[in-house]
Amino acid sequence: MTTWIEPDGGRQRGPVGLAKSFTQVLVNPRTFFAEAVSPGDQAPGLAFAMVVVLVEEVTRLALYPDRALEFPAPRAVAAALTVAIAVLLVTPAALHALSAVETLLLVAVAPERGGVSETVQVLAYASAPCAFVGVSVPAVTFICGLWAFTLLVLGTRVVHGLSVPRALAAATPPGVLAYGSGFGWFVATADLFPWTADYMPWVDRTVQALPALGF
Repeated sequence: MTTWIEPDGGRQRGPVGLAKSFTQVLVNPRTFFAEAVSPGDQAPGLAFAMVVVLVEEVTRLALYPDRALEFPAPRAVAAALTVAIAVLLVTPAALHALSAVETLLLVAVAPERGGVSETVQVLAYASAPCAFVGVSVPAVTFICGLWAFTLLVLGTRVVHGLSVPRALAAATPPGVLAYGSGFGWFVATADLFPWTADYMPWVDRTVQALPALGF
């Protein structure tokens, strides 16, 4: 417990590695998930997710400054605090909570599976398209949400060695929570397709209840 062991494999470190990971997961996701996700290599994945949220939040507040959280401070300070809370507090907590949800589901559908650290990384890297949702255009958010969810299902399948139905079963609840609620896919979908507005809250509540029901 007193010896630090570097993970074997994983993605390239540093800003260049981060940029390459962003490009690779969007352009060639199957190969990326097979080669860049490594046991015990959570830190780069967490950093990746934090950068995605950073880009999304900075874009959103640059375009819509009035959407910053309310603080008794100048607007620029309030915007900076909003970004800091989203990146430094919400992202790590949400990433690990959603990974715990998917891990519980993987226990049921995948007796032979990868570890928790791999699940954290898949969730983190699959969020790459969500860097663009800060523009707050419903069509963009809708496409990016579906794109991210597809990456999550693919990554879950590749990393944990699952069939498509099993990967879909394990990835749907955390994916819906992350992209549907967290990155605004539900709202964007309701804006684009008004007839779906009555169904979105029900879907969200159902997915959130699944872990409590033992699924």
